[in-house]
Amino acid sequence: MTDENQNALSRRRLLAGIGVSTAGAVTLGAGHGIAEAAPEAGVSVPADRFGRMFPNLPAFAPATNQVRAAMSDIGKRGGILDARDPLERGPIDLIIDPALSVNNRDNPFHTAGTTFLGQFLDHDMTFDTTSPLGVPTAPETSVNARTPALDLDSVYGGGPISQPSLYNPADRAKFRIEFGGLFEDLPRAADRTAIIAEPRNDENLIISGLHAAFLLFHNRVVDLLRSQGVPESELFTRARRTVTWHYQWIIVNEFLRQLCGYGIITDVLAHGRRFYKPEPGPAFIPVEFQGAVYRVGHTMIRPSYRANLAGDLGKAFFGFIFDPTQEGSPDPGDLRGRARAPRRFIGWQTFFDFGDGQMRPNKRMDRRISTPLFQLPLSAIPSGDNPTSLPQRNLLRHITWSLPSGQDIARAMGIPTLDASQLPELAGYGLGLDRSTPLWYYTLAESELIGDGIVLGPMSARLVAEVFVGLLQRDPNSYLAVQPSWRPTLPSSRPGEFAMVDLLRFARVDPASRGQ
Repeated sequence: MTDENQNALSRRRLLAGIGVSTAGAVTLGAGHGIAEAAPEAGVSVPADRFGRMFPNLPAFAPATNQVRAAMSDIGKRGGILDARDPLERGPIDLIIDPALSVNNRDNPFHTAGTTFLGQFLDHDMTFDTTSPLGVPTAPETSVNARTPALDLDSVYGGGPISQPSLYNPADRAKFRIEFGGLFEDLPRAADRTAIIAEPRNDENLIISGLHAAFLLFHNRVVDLLRSQGVPESELFTRARRTVTWHYQWIIVNEFLRQLCGYGIITDVLAHGRRFYKPEPGPAFIPVEFQGAVYRVGHTMIRPSYRANLAGDLGKAFFGFIFDPTQEGSPDPGDLRGRARAPRRFIGWQTFFDFGDGQMRPNKRMDRRISTPLFQLPLSAIPSGDNPTSLPQRNLLRHITWSLPSGQDIARAMGIPTLDASQLPELAGYGLGLDRSTPLWYYTLAESELIGDGIVLGPMSARLVAEVFVGLLQRDPNSYLAVQPSWRPTLPSSRPGEFAMVDLLRFARVDPASRGQ
């Protein structure tokens, strides 16, 4: 019997044990000719709730114990998604030895920071604290604790009046920032809990460093506007808009083009949205995006990273993204958050390209998930509950939201679907998952098989692009809504443009400013 047949048989036995039987690119300069969506009515959902893009499509599978067991099996450590990284070789070898990554390929067109910028964006627009994993729940009954907009409410919170603990008591126009290590750190309480508007932005060292960089970026913008004579009464509001518009520019002109490809973003901006249609109501976060497609970022995570070049007693600090053996340490050897020590800061030349040859790539968007993500520390899970396997949590969320299959959404978009023969590893479950595939899994497979893991596949790219552009167009304060021809005004390597390396330079957390 072949390994494939043995795997299929073992999956059928697993499910049988539950006791349930199974009967176009166009040319357009950035910032010009932006097209709003056609003014036809869409799906009306309150802004503080989740909703659906495709409310008439059925769930990919019934919410049975057999389906739950299949989702758990697909997402388990050692299962079909596990890249089986040889963790015993240590975090350094997994970066420098290409032979150890043949089953978990690098993406030569993404920097390692793309992952964490994507996580930062996710935390800026969606936070579900109530829906139970694997239990069908109507999205409209679940509160989104973030505003459905890319407005940095995850950084600014309620502002200096409503949330003064986030702001510098000596200068209310600026954020609090602390320097507990060699360089900046988030402000922290005595138990090391970060004092920030979005608690998930201290989940790992990289995103906590990114949040701190945005605090410093804002503070530097305040300094600039003060030097230009902006009245104190207008200073905070002007600084927030400047910061937010430059951030939104990066999303549209850097991040989305990396993730989705230039053509699809240009097409959505020029010709409008076809499927994300909240009009005439407010913007909302669709569960097809929140619960599945945008979680493609999890497959981009490396098993280990070089956090900085010289922070560990003059040597580079390498660590696994998460390592369960480091639980309880005040200065863990992995890159989890909620810790402070001199070496715990980010050297951004690893994560974004400053032209010095130090940048490292992401992993590809494919059906291979880095092994450390199959055993998260509970501190990295907002609800603090099991399972600790991130892929299992993603797949069980499909049952929570009764998400459609990837094939059904592709057909609704008029996009050719993957054939069942391209998903043979799912056939063994005996549930038809190779023909009606969980949306997140389909996103991974489509990106791998059509985009070579470098960019999203056509269905997922269209969905992601429309949601991001739609959120910006429906936000009355965004640059796409207020002044779509606007271009960045802050100093940058290319006048009229602005990228993450420019933001980090302006915040003075770049390698040149730090001297390392």
